[in-house]
Amino acid sequence: MSINSQQPPDYELPDAVELTTPAQLRAIADPLRSSLLDLVLERAATVSELAEAVGRPKSTVAHHVGVLVDAGMLRVVRTRRVRAIDERYYGRTGRTITIGVARHPGDPTVPVCVNGLSVAAAESVPAHEDDTLYSTLRHVRIPRESASEFWRRVEGLVREFTALPRSGDTVYGLAVGLYPTDQPVLPEAPQTDDEKP
Repeated sequence: MSINSQQPPDYELPDAVELTTPAQLRAIADPLRSSLLDLVLERAATVSELAEAVGRPKSTVAHHVGVLVDAGMLRVVRTRRVRAIDERYYGRTGRTITIGVARHPGDPTVPVCVNGLSVAAAESVPAHEDDTLYSTLRHVRIPRESASEFWRRVEGLVREFTALPRSGDTVYGLAVGLYPTDQPVLPEAPQTDDEKP
């Protein structure tokens, strides 16, 4: 449980980092690495702190931290000298990690995708069973430009959510998606005599 009441995290970082390589997508697709990225959004942490938080051996966590550093999602944000050893504190390279269009090596046509909604669906099962899941699904027929503008506003809310002060003992997930569907569309309503010019 954190007692950090400042706006997280406790280090400077850009608003966003974009992932565009298969190696980056493989790195973030691992559930443990995803958890490590979430933890350091609260504050920078050492491998020992991360290992304690996730209940895994330091050697395992160190390996996964190394993968995230190599993939450009974690970096050393500060060090501290402890008993003649430099202790490294790791932080994210961007507050928001976005998935760009990535391609398989040698194949310029097939994009590699990570579906955050499928991860959220699996993660949310216990909350659904405990009746503690807040969710909604709506379908609205709008122009593509309106969808893009609305998504920019949603991203602002996501940034607001991730900047909330850390407290309590439960980590909440927020899953957001905006996507075209094959939902049916009503034909245009016929004009009545009153509406005709």
